[in-house]
Amino acid sequence: MDVASINARLGQAASTDSRELDRVCEDLAAELIDAGIEPPFQIPSADFVIDPWLICADRYWRRRFLREPTVEVAARCARWLYDHTEPPIRPNIIEKWSLGYAFITKDSVESRHDLTLATGRIVETTQGSADICYFAALYHAGKLRSNFWFDELHQFLESALLAVAAGRHRDDPLFTGLRAFAAFGSRTITISHALDLLDTAWRATPRSRAVVDVCLGALAAAPRFPERGEQLRRRATDAVTEFPDDHLFQFRLACGQRMCGDYTDALDTIDTALRLLPAIGTRISHELLQEQYLRERDVIEKGLDLAELAAGQQTRWRAQDAANRDLRRTLQTSAIRAVELVTVFTAAVAFAVGSLPITLTGNLGFRDRALLLTILGAGLLLFAFVIIAGTWIITGRHHPDPDASPPDRTSRS
Repeated sequence: MDVASINARLGQAASTDSRELDRVCEDLAAELIDAGIEPPFQIPSADFVIDPWLICADRYWRRRFLREPTVEVAARCARWLYDHTEPPIRPNIIEKWSLGYAFITKDSVESRHDLTLATGRIVETTQGSADICYFAALYHAGKLRSNFWFDELHQFLESALLAVAAGRHRDDPLFTGLRAFAAFGSRTITISHALDLLDTAWRATPRSRAVVDVCLGALAAAPRFPERGEQLRRRATDAVTEFPDDHLFQFRLACGQRMCGDYTDALDTIDTALRLLPAIGTRISHELLQEQYLRERDVIEKGLDLAELAAGQQTRWRAQDAANRDLRRTLQTSAIRAVELVTVFTAAVAFAVGSLPITLTGNLGFRDRALLLTILGAGLLLFAFVIIAGTWIITGRHHPDPDASPPDRTSRS
């Protein structure tokens, strides 16, 4: 396979549609693997969508890593990349390849013993190149990150020989972002320290897409802590502003909005993420992402249903509170009326008692005295009946439902 024929095939594929471009690049990568030849061409750009040379190289190294997922292959890939790219386009490819190949091979994490032996060979072969060791370190760290092995990731980044051999790159934003990811998930590192690391990586200039991805992933994977949802929503909003067509950042924003209780906005955002999710590329990756996004959408819809139910309950309880206030005002008014009636009743009793000498010993005849006593007694009985009946009607009409549940007065943190 000569370089001219390979370049000719890739050049023709550049003018075809995306599916045909993927097919040509995949076939050519398989031929290079079978022939035991690394891609013999230069990479002109960092465009993973339309650059056939980069797409073909990406397919080739993907096959290499799936066949042998080790840090030594990562070092070999880094060596090839430095020999076939120009410095301006190199950083984006390094970040995408190291973490991307780590994700698809996360089921094959090398043991500490194997990693130590491989590191020794890499340092010896590359004469301690910090650039190549950095790529290999990102690859291994990416596996630990994909498996959510927070403590192992923290230990590797802080003290492993391969990470130490990365030299000046240990202060790179992506390296710091991975340290923040490990700190958030670790049970032995404080949240304040993790936030400090996150802020350091986030404020990097320029800030690459990979750095943003790792930082948002760190917040998404972190255990619950105060302001976690607001942190994710605020930073994901910045990410979407910077990368408006990135479906993953739209997904992170939807998660942050849901954590903050903004279910309506979250539903709109997750629908945007599903719409932006490309159907090209490896079908398995597309289906996995789509399934993840649909699960989040289902959680958001359930949260929206619960929020509407809670709002309805609060409305009913506000109405009940208003009825209770009316009842209190009515009872207060009734008490005043009762005092007035008792006063009248007392006066009537006093009048009746005062009338007893007249009715019993006065000049009235027996029939007139009996009639007067009957009228007074009947009036008093009627008065008592009116008071009792009025109190029963008032209290019976305004008494709250004994089966109703108390209002939910808990506040969302």
